[in-house]
Amino acid sequence: MPLASTAPAPSHRPRWWAELPLIAVVYAIYSAGRLLVRSDVATAVDHGLRILHLEKTLFLNAEHPLNRLMTAHPSIGIPADFAYASLHYMVTPAVLIWIYRRRAAVYRAARTWLMTSTLLGLIGFALLPTCPPRLLHATHGFVDTMAQYSSYGWWGNEASAPRGMGWMTNQYAAMPSLHVGWALWCGILLWRHGRHPLVRAAGVAYPIVTTFVVMGTANHYFLDALAGAAVMGAGALLTRPVMRLADQAVAGVRARFAPAPTVTKSPIVSAGCKTSAGERIPGQRTSSADSADAAASGDAAGDGTPAAAR
Repeated sequence: MPLASTAPAPSHRPRWWAELPLIAVVYAIYSAGRLLVRSDVATAVDHGLRILHLEKTLFLNAEHPLNRLMTAHPSIGIPADFAYASLHYMVTPAVLIWIYRRRAAVYRAARTWLMTSTLLGLIGFALLPTCPPRLLHATHGFVDTMAQYSSYGWWGNEASAPRGMGWMTNQYAAMPSLHVGWALWCGILLWRHGRHPLVRAAGVAYPIVTTFVVMGTANHYFLDALAGAAVMGAGALLTRPVMRLADQAVAGVRARFAPAPTVTKSPIVSAGCKTSAGERIPGQRTSSADSADAAASGDAAGDGTPAAAR
């Protein structure tokens, strides 16, 4: 996934006081959009069942065995729930800050990639509201591990939202899985720009672990995870055009509101005045070349008198 080479990036990092409002605005649009695209439950359930049926047809249904594993073993299910509820909001900003401080040359492309992919995911939520496995009827064989182990964490029965604040999240925004998409973004950056082997190993492990977590906790289907990876791929391809459009927009705004250039008049008094050959403006010094020309004129006159004496 060509990130660093998608566009020529400046060697200096953008100013933090300009970056923070930009990131905050994009995340606010994403959060508000998730709430505004809520659809009827029947449509979301129908989409979820179709995805589950397709996975069974293609023998991709890994959610059931993983969900049974985490349901039967709290030592696995509880850490998975904590990972689902927290790492999504901790690792991604940490990697973004790390890139900002340590890899300034690729920061702008990395940030644009993340934002573009996030907005693409929002389009997916609007077009395909999907019921996650944990909200399907119990006859489909899924257990909501977040609800099962809710006494160990801050969440209740409504995904990873704090108790009593379920209205802040859209539980039917499952396709694509941005948990997996953001984890893949983090993993690629850690792998490509990390220098220590442990950092690069974490870049490989993090998206893989996240994929197993979202399926085992019955929050996403495997196809949701694949869609999250596809969204990040599309965002990477669009990074360069988006940066180009942003540069053009900024240049247009600056050109429109830039102050008009002031025209200064020349302070030279003789500016624009012309003199005839041999004529000199009073007070103007003659150069050595002029003196030589005058001496030559005197010799040509034939009187033999130096120009200074005449």
